[in-house]
Amino acid sequence: MKNDHADTRFETRAIHAGQEPNADNGALMTPVYFNSTYAQDAPGEPRQGYEYSRTTNPTRTVLENALASLESAAWGLCFASGLAGIGALVQRLSSGARVVASNDLYGGTHRLFMRCFGQFGVKFDFVDASDLRKVEAALAAGPVDYLYLETPTNPLLKLVDIAAAAKLAHRYGATCVVDNTFATPYLQRPLELGADLVVHSLTKYLGGHSDVVGGAVLGNDPKLRKEIAFHQNAMGAQFGPMDAFLVLRGLKTLHVRMDRHNANAKAVAQHLEKSPLVARVVYPGLKSHPQHALAKRQMSGFGGMVSFELVGGVPAGVAFCNATQVFTLAESLGGVESLIEVPPIMTHAAIPAEERRAAGMADGLVRLSVGIEHVDDLLADLDRGLAAAAAAGAKASAKAGAKKKAARAR
Repeated sequence: MKNDHADTRFETRAIHAGQEPNADNGALMTPVYFNSTYAQDAPGEPRQGYEYSRTTNPTRTVLENALASLESAAWGLCFASGLAGIGALVQRLSSGARVVASNDLYGGTHRLFMRCFGQFGVKFDFVDASDLRKVEAALAAGPVDYLYLETPTNPLLKLVDIAAAAKLAHRYGATCVVDNTFATPYLQRPLELGADLVVHSLTKYLGGHSDVVGGAVLGNDPKLRKEIAFHQNAMGAQFGPMDAFLVLRGLKTLHVRMDRHNANAKAVAQHLEKSPLVARVVYPGLKSHPQHALAKRQMSGFGGMVSFELVGGVPAGVAFCNATQVFTLAESLGGVESLIEVPPIMTHAAIPAEERRAAGMADGLVRLSVGIEHVDDLLADLDRGLAAAAAAGAKASAKAGAKKKAARAR
């Protein structure tokens, strides 16, 4: 890879890898190449491999090289969305292929698997991938093409031992794919732990400013790259040059932002854990997380995502979300601003309720994407939400008591 700055540290590569000043005019920032087509030197002889921007674009190429450097990959491919990238992975499979996947995936991934590809004869088996015994049992149950993992998962923040899971996948002839969106390459690099492919939603932390939608697939096997790139080009799932420029801009501050996301999220998780109104807090950086030791081993930080359950269930969760003023009620995650949502009725509504509950996702689960605002403002906003949840709980209790009293009177 050209200009990958392999001998420099992550923070330096995030700013410089694949992004040298323009050789002709010294421009520091990568140009946005708004081209659909390119002049050729002779029929069938494109310059530097560029002939049509559905296939390749110079701005996109710079981003792909930069991402590959950060993920310790030989190549990267950028897509119109994270789901488009995942779709290209499945498109290279044939009818009868089988995928074993985490059972608490992002709802959009679950929908893509089951409703878009299930009808074409691709089989998907979902297991609790945090339990390697269950992973091995699923792999051993028959031929398998992919072991598809999220770690940390969305939204339950379960972890998968990537190194051990990758070994199991390879033992049974499967390609190990890891969605690294929550951790980012700054905190975790699955390819270094034995995974074969890494998937990202560029919309989230890598873009970091809630102003772009995109995805990426990265790896080292040239055969996989050729096959995935074929489907990307054939299906038209390309990433636009302006979007590529925006993600390149985001990469330059990734490490700085992630440090603040980490610090703020830990403070938020600890604050929530102290409240009697909170039944459970899920954050890999807490000692109460059942996989805290694994998080310390395979991650260099614990990320900006926090999930929790309130004692009052769904009504309390809705009241909490409606009361916050710094945390914005919105889907997505990974931007500089803090977001709040209720996954079962928002990002994960596409997953059947029985499957959500079986995976451990309570109906009143609340998910926070903790931004980089001042931590004191975030904690004050949490207290505002907790007060609203307490009031909603008191109102519900009073209503239930009045109902019982009326029933006795009858």
